[in-house]
Amino acid sequence: MDPVLLIMAAGLGSRFGGLKQMAPVDDHGRIIIDYSLEDAFQAGFRQATCIINPAHEADFREHFANRHPGIEIHYAHQLMDNIPPGFAIPNGRTKPWGTAHAVLSAKQYVNGPFAVINADDYYGAMAFEMIFDFLQTKASPTRHAMVGYKIENTLTESGSVARGVCTLDGTKLVRIVETLGIVPTPTGAAYPSDEGQIHIPAGTLVSMNMWGFDHVIMGEIETRFAAFLTQGLQENPQKCEFFLPSVVSALMEEGKAEVEVLPTADKWHGVTYAQDLPKVREALANIRR
Repeated sequence: MDPVLLIMAAGLGSRFGGLKQMAPVDDHGRIIIDYSLEDAFQAGFRQATCIINPAHEADFREHFANRHPGIEIHYAHQLMDNIPPGFAIPNGRTKPWGTAHAVLSAKQYVNGPFAVINADDYYGAMAFEMIFDFLQTKASPTRHAMVGYKIENTLTESGSVARGVCTLDGTKLVRIVETLGIVPTPTGAAYPSDEGQIHIPAGTLVSMNMWGFDHVIMGEIETRFAAFLTQGLQENPQKCEFFLPSVVSALMEEGKAEVEVLPTADKWHGVTYAQDLPKVREALANIRR
């Protein structure tokens, strides 16, 4: 089966202050997803599925109409009530269930190897080429991939970010730790802790949620979702999230999967905050010259 691209675009954009997935980043009205689809097409992808809130489907369909004739675009809904029997949505909860749940929402569109990206992150053409090649030549039920970015290439001056900080053994992912509150400082990336500010060495690879999977991981996500809800709804019913890296980490710990890290020297660009937009527009204009 030809690799499929899944684009996670159902986030609420609370720090951005709106639907950042649809924010124009150039004078032609293109959004970051347009740039990702262009790079994906050049790499070889011919099918993509946008995972969205159904309330925004009309906006997405109108935007993408006739823009990317080389790629067949589908839409999957990330629904709050798409949960296993026996569970209920907590009163007042509006937050989606997280990135692993988003991927599970697109299960019907995945029959073979697939890549996963965020809608509001620009990854660079090299990343799509590497992940497509991996999916075509190396992916297996026990072998997946992640594109790794140098921490210093993933920061914004507009505020703090969360990144999956990786530990490697050669090119093999050993551990990934979701780290919150990372900011740039005069001496490099750092995040707060009870002991004070902790610095992350330059060159440390982090995850930006660009993954390459064999389709069997869908079954693993589905199986583990109920266990997540059992614990998460007790501990933090309004905000608990089922993160994709958590599923990957569990599979590695259980010896069920290996993850090859594909390092890229490209710089990440994204719109975590509204203040990021002007810099993203400038960066993409320079990249496409």
